Amino acid sequence: MTSNATDPGPLVSLRGLSKTFDLSAPLLNRVIERKDRQYLRAVDGLDIDIPRGKTFSLVGESGCGKSTVAKLVVGLHRASAGEIRFDGTDLTALPAAARGAFRKRIQMIFQDPYASLNPRWRVRDIIAEPLRSFGIATSRAEERAEVGRLLEMVGLSARDGEKFPHEFSGGQRQRISIARAISSRPEFLVCDEPTSALDVSVQSQVLNLMRDLQDELGLTYLFISHDLAVVDFMSDYVGVMYLGRLVEAGPAGRIFSAPEHPYTRLLMDTVPDIDMGRRDRAPVIGEVPNPITPPPGCSFNPRCPLADGRCRETSPDLVARDGGTVVACHAVTEGRAPGSRAHGADRQRGVA
Repeated sequence: MTSNATDPGPLVSLRGLSKTFDLSAPLLNRVIERKDRQYLRAVDGLDIDIPRGKTFSLVGESGCGKSTVAKLVVGLHRASAGEIRFDGTDLTALPAAARGAFRKRIQMIFQDPYASLNPRWRVRDIIAEPLRSFGIATSRAEERAEVGRLLEMVGLSARDGEKFPHEFSGGQRQRISIARAISSRPEFLVCDEPTSALDVSVQSQVLNLMRDLQDELGLTYLFISHDLAVVDFMSDYVGVMYLGRLVEAGPAGRIFSAPEHPYTRLLMDTVPDIDMGRRDRAPVIGEVPNPITPPPGCSFNPRCPLADGRCRETSPDLVARDGGTVVACHAVTEGRAPGSRAHGADRQRGVA
């Protein structure tokens, strides 16, 4: 995605974003057992841009670092390295006191609607909390009116504000979570598996609601999910993560119709296809390596049918491909992958 003189640029940009967790045992245990410190690199040098008003989805198997990225962006984790730029401002460089202005503009929808709502508060207080914190409502009457409007906007009744969370179904609770998230009038929502805990029929209702709100309010989404059918429905752009790194990214239509990275192709083979006629399917083989001791070279090489000596020694960089995608795979850039395009015009870059 390129910029021109009239393009305000992406709303959110991640550059070299990394997060490392120290999993070491206490010092005395390490001395007695003669163990070294242990580190887990959950996110490793992530580069993505999220255009205004669009949905960028991160997909991958459990443990690939998707939810860690979500928590880094909203400030629940502090980045170990890299930048998180929101509307041109590097949030990682701001002191805590200066981040308050951005909390109003960035909100999050959590995975579990049962755990994300305070069971002791009435719904009206749950939704009103951001209104009070950011000074949006200037009186109790204005606050009640705004809470009622938000509840009706997400498909509930204004009278539901008097109830407690346990009186609602899972789908209704997630609607309450969405109402709370948009109550501060944000520009950017981080959605961490927002429908994975819901029944399939309820999922479709919530997803349609989110798309309607995006159109109505001009919202930008970072959407985290492992469900590729949901991602296909919601996304403008898709990034595929494996063991903390981005292995392929680009426009959603291109990723789903012509995936190039072997891992992306394996993921796409898990999407149901009634006629089974799109291409030969291959099962996902092997297990995800231990992220504390990842394999040398390309982290996917132990499971990759195309891996060779170079793959086992050198980690590939993201390379730009036709159709606006980027891929990190030696087999693709060398033309060894099935259906891979010529790589003479490829160049190293991030998702930009």
